[in-house]
Amino acid sequence: MSQDSESSAAENPLSSTAALRRVEKRFEAGRIAAPLARRAPALVLPFDARSKSRLRATLETGEEVALFLPRGTVLRGGDVLVADDGGFIRVEAAAETVLLVSAPTALALTRAAYHLGNRHTPVEVGDGYLKLEYDPVLRDMLLRLDVDVAEALMPFEPEAGAYGGGHKHGHDATYAEDFELAQRVFHEHHGHDHDHGHEHGHVHGPGCGHDHSHSHDHNHVHGPGCGHDHSHAHGHDHGHVHGPDCDHDHAHSHDHDHAHDDRHEHGPDCGHDHATVAGGESPTVSPSDDGKPAQPSH
Repeated sequence: MSQDSESSAAENPLSSTAALRRVEKRFEAGRIAAPLARRAPALVLPFDARSKSRLRATLETGEEVALFLPRGTVLRGGDVLVADDGGFIRVEAAAETVLLVSAPTALALTRAAYHLGNRHTPVEVGDGYLKLEYDPVLRDMLLRLDVDVAEALMPFEPEAGAYGGGHKHGHDATYAEDFELAQRVFHEHHGHDHDHGHEHGHVHGPGCGHDHSHSHDHNHVHGPGCGHDHSHAHGHDHGHVHGPDCDHDHAHSHDHDHAHDDRHEHGPDCGHDHATVAGGESPTVSPSDDGKPAQPSH
């Protein structure tokens, strides 16, 4: 094997696993009949190795296998793996150097657990004790909390983490990664966008503040008593003009394409302003002797 090949294999332990049995399935402890699990060859791993989903490992028989488990899988003692040939493999937690924490009072032990949890440290919680991977920085912190700390060689089975795989030690410089992950989890559940793309029906009134300059056709028939405002700049001639005192609203100008006939009879009491247009000129209208408006002279 060339030097480049050896370097590549060292960086990626699964780069040459074609001849190895491949393990992709896992059953939790108790899911496989005990007699079958006991007869299966054991895979003894410390916690750090059991936290890896891609691993080239050696069974107690000396056989090497390639683990390709789902991302985030953490193996525990008693789990049973299934190889691609259908064979079972029993997982055991290896003895490793740990810190065993105890305290004279429940309050002191609870305080120690709080500070460890605040650092996202994997901890095994037992009856009257805490267990964690050996770490000199965490050991010094615990001693300052007035609890008893002892080194031991024992299997380590920490509580399952809230965020899945991976763990931190007390000597980590920052916890930016944990903060970012916690923020992402929060926003996935509470910070989603509320722009749902649906319309909200609402009523428009005189003071709604919306622009109502519509451009549509009113194909309806008007009569002398229809009560509509005819002060628009229509494309047809109504035969009369409006003056400054007509009390009509002249604020908009759009095409209504009305299908009505404005040729209606006016009388002295019709109430209309008859400043009519004839030939483009506005004739003078003067009252009659009795005070009533006289008919304009065309």
